[in-house]
Amino acid sequence: MAHEVGAVVSRKKGDPVSVETIVVPDPGPGEAVVDVQACGVCHTDLHYRQGGINDEFPFLLGHEAAGVVSEVGPDVTEVEPGDFVILNWRAVCGRCRACERGRTWYCFDTHNASQAMTLTDGTPLSPALGIGAFAEKTLVAAGQCTKVNPEARPAVAGLLGCGVMAGLGAALNTGEVSRGDSVAVIGCGGVGNAAIAGARLAGANRIIGIDLDDRKLEWATGFGATHTVNPHERSPVEAVQELTGGNGADVVIDAVGRPETYRQAFYARDLAGTVVLVGVPTPDMRIDLPLLDVFGRGGALRSSWYGDCLPSRDFPMLIDLYLQGRLDLEGFVTEEITLDGVEGAFERMDRGDVLRSVVVR
Repeated sequence: MAHEVGAVVSRKKGDPVSVETIVVPDPGPGEAVVDVQACGVCHTDLHYRQGGINDEFPFLLGHEAAGVVSEVGPDVTEVEPGDFVILNWRAVCGRCRACERGRTWYCFDTHNASQAMTLTDGTPLSPALGIGAFAEKTLVAAGQCTKVNPEARPAVAGLLGCGVMAGLGAALNTGEVSRGDSVAVIGCGGVGNAAIAGARLAGANRIIGIDLDDRKLEWATGFGATHTVNPHERSPVEAVQELTGGNGADVVIDAVGRPETYRQAFYARDLAGTVVLVGVPTPDMRIDLPLLDVFGRGGALRSSWYGDCLPSRDFPMLIDLYLQGRLDLEGFVTEEITLDGVEGAFERMDRGDVLRSVVVR
């Protein structure tokens, strides 16, 4: 039997969101219904509301979520009712050329639920990143449910569903930070501080946080930065070189995604060092670098999409590290709110007042 539940809907580009009643259908083949317990407020949700992703309004927002599976459809073997899960937007297919080569984290054919959730008048909703979790219940593909230890608090577990995983993975998976490395992170918001936490977890011996906001630099120190740099006060490139014996960092992570920050990352790395782009650029942005410098400095220029994560591998491991006290996921939760507080959370996020607001039930 279909469920009518409260949810946060964005009806029109730029308009404030509203809490409305939506219809969540019974799960079909390969689908699951999840009772959402917590969902983080991510910049991607704001981009949907602003029309920056596409114009397929109305949107059902929310995607950084954790909850309990309440129903499963036919042929579902991954999870069963009662499982505590983190939702992910990379349900791998297992059949594409990346999956067949054992590189499932690059899957080219990830999938979502086939059925649509709707408004009560039957209008189909477009769920953010195929999830739509600012809701009491949501319908997803069963492969989007990653079972983890239920001892984890939902408000922190759900953050691995997007931003925190993107930052951790940028350091651990894409950047391959290892013990003794020097790491610089440009941009110390949620993703950047997660990259700092990942570098610390990997055993980096020098971690440099770079941001224009001194408050964010304080957060960076709390997550493991050994040094901080405010570009208002000195050149980030010169500062990183000075802090690394004149060489530059082994890995530089750009968590902003602008041409100027990418250029800084490129020149702040050591010879044969690695640049990781995890901040998301806009379609109009371009970068101009001397090709001789690209050739002469060697190393690697990498892009990190969702932290190059494999949810079935990474989410349970990271939750275990959190439960062991080795990964401070609690530090990312600035405030806990209800569904009707999402619009205000967008405003605070846009001002940089929070790392994460989390909707909890």
